[in-house]
This record gives sequence, C-alpha cells and structure tokens, in this order.
Amino acid sequence: MQTEPATSLVLAGVGGQGILLASEIIARAAMAAGFDVKTNEVHGMAQRGGSVVAQIRFGPRVYSPLVPARSARILAALERVEALRYVDLVAPDGLAVVSSQAIVPVTVSSGAARYPDDAEPRLRSAFARLLFLDAASIALKAGSIRATNVVVVGAVAADLALPASAWEESIRASVKEKYLDLNLRAFQLGRDEARRVLGA
Repeated sequence: MQTEPATSLVLAGVGGQGILLASEIIARAAMAAGFDVKTNEVHGMAQRGGSVVAQIRFGPRVYSPLVPARSARILAALERVEALRYVDLVAPDGLAVVSSQAIVPVTVSSGAARYPDDAEPRLRSAFARLLFLDAASIALKAGSIRATNVVVVGAVAADLALPASAWEESIRASVKEKYLDLNLRAFQLGRDEARRVLGA
C-alpha cells in the first residue's frame, strides 16, 4: 500500500526576522493535526542579517526533512530577494508567499554588491502562484511589526488543510503569554488576506 507523499514547505529570510519561530509554529500545527513532522534549519550568519532557511515536511510518515528539488508546496519568504534563492525547490504548481519587505544586506550597503530593483517582476516571472503581500503593514495593524513572520504563517495556513484548532494550539505553545494576543491577531490577519487574494 502506497502512503501519501509528504507536504513540503520552505521558509526563507534573514537573521532577526523570526524564521525559526515561524518554522516552529508550522511544525507544531502539523504535529497537533496528527502528522509525522521533520524539520531542518540552516543559519548563514544569521546574527549579521545573513540568510536563514528552514525546511518542513509533514505527512503520515516522513523520513527526511530535506525538501527535494521542485517539490515544495509552499515557499514562504520574509524578504523578497531571499525568495528568489529557492525557486528551484518549489513545485511547478507551488505557492510562493512573499513579504514585500526589502532588507539590504551588508554586501550592498558596503558597495560590494547591488540590490536588484526588479525583484517583484522577477518573482512574478519565477512563480506560477505568487502571493506578494505587505506583511509588515499587516503586522502593524495587529499591533507590532515584529509579528510580520506570524502574518506570513497565517497566509501559509490559508493554503494548508490543517484545522484552526491546531494552529491556535501551536501559537499558544510557541509564543510567550504576553505576546499571545498580538500573534493570534497577526495570524488571523495574514490568513484573511491570503484567502481574500487567493480565493481560498
């Protein structure tokens, strides 16, 4: 008997944006829904604003956290250029959820490199399904720009068939009590925006 293939997700951003918390929330939600979950994170000079990527795979049985090329159902990126780094991991019909935020790396501010001014057109060309959203502004509506990562998680949730109770349980387990209401609001606003745009 053949088992269902695992659902694969890739999260990308730079150090300090909360990629690891976002990864934890998604992984815990999948576990709360009864799935086997494997995760993997890579920190590239995360403390200095370097690239951070997390891979999550969940399903009835998962043997590896590594996302094979062209298989990710969702790429969630907290920075627009970071999304372009992982195009090759996304399935042809996969969804890219990309925050419109631009974070200029040290190599650009020092003059050693140039930040592309055509990131949005390149994203629209690279991904068949793109949700390009102003996650930072949505987070401010929730109460703090620091919740931008959870806005993106909410947008991801709109495209995953995990129950609302699993997401709430996960957020409650992943954030401090004093930030709980903020993060629950950020999650809901992100999910609502994704549903509005994607028609989910």
